[in-house]
Parts: sequence; structure tokens; C-alpha cells
Amino acid sequence: MKTILTIAAGVFAMTTAADAAPARPAVEHLGRPIRDGQPLPFSDAVRVGDTLYLSGQLGIGADGKLPDGIEAQTKQALENVGAILKRAGLGYTDVFHCTAMLSDMANWPAMNKVYVTYFPEGKRPARSAFGANGLALGALIELECQAYAGKK
Repeated sequence: MKTILTIAAGVFAMTTAADAAPARPAVEHLGRPIRDGQPLPFSDAVRVGDTLYLSGQLGIGADGKLPDGIEAQTKQALENVGAILKRAGLGYTDVFHCTAMLSDMANWPAMNKVYVTYFPEGKRPARSAFGANGLALGALIELECQAYAGKK
């Protein structure tokens, strides 16, 4: 066990490493999404230590609208993920896990057709997918990802 000697204000104190409180990783909130001029009640992403947790992304474009079809919404959702990653100094290859929520599991093959184009073969993140009984704003897909944000 490591012994720590502290000298403060002329007082000596000896503690063991087991007595010292573990360091907590810093929590950094990255951006706050806005819809119709109002901030939404969550962060675009939160960095905790070496992990960036992205909020679920819908396929909403810059015009505030959902495009028609699962392929177009998947593409836009992934572009939205990419924009958040870029703001954090990261890219798609830093993503290690995604969860895909689909309003209809029949869209799974069409979603995969677009999804695989964003991640290189052999470096695709682990992923879960499930069907949901409705998504926010009538979206067909919502993607939630985590990325490694440590030193490269």
C-alpha cells in the first residue's frame, strides 16, 4: 500500500492511498440543441473522462424537417452524429457503440444499407437495434452513440 505524506500549514499527515478519495473524471457538456428557437432539455453530448456520450440523433435536417424515408433519415441522423463528433474533435472511427431505435423493424435492412457506409469495414462499432412504438417527432430512426475521446 502506498503511503502519502502531506505537509500543509506546518502540519504533517500520513495517509495510505486507500484513504485518499478516488479522482472523479471531469464532466463536460458539449452544446445544447435548439428547436423552434427554444433550447431543448438535454446536451448534444457529454464527455466523461475518455468517453463521449451523444444524445440520440433523429434525421432532422438544418431546415428542421424530417426527410421522407428510412434511408434519408438514417443518412441525416448519421450526418448529425458526425457534426457533434467533429465539434468534439472526433470522427466516426472513434465511435465504439451505437444503439439504433427504429419505429418499424421492417426498416432494419434499409437502415443498415446506409449505416455501413459511415463506418469502415472491420472498424464498425458494436451496435444494438430495437423497434420502438413511436419516436419523437414521428421519426423513423434515432441513433445514440458513444465514442472514445481519449488521446490519440
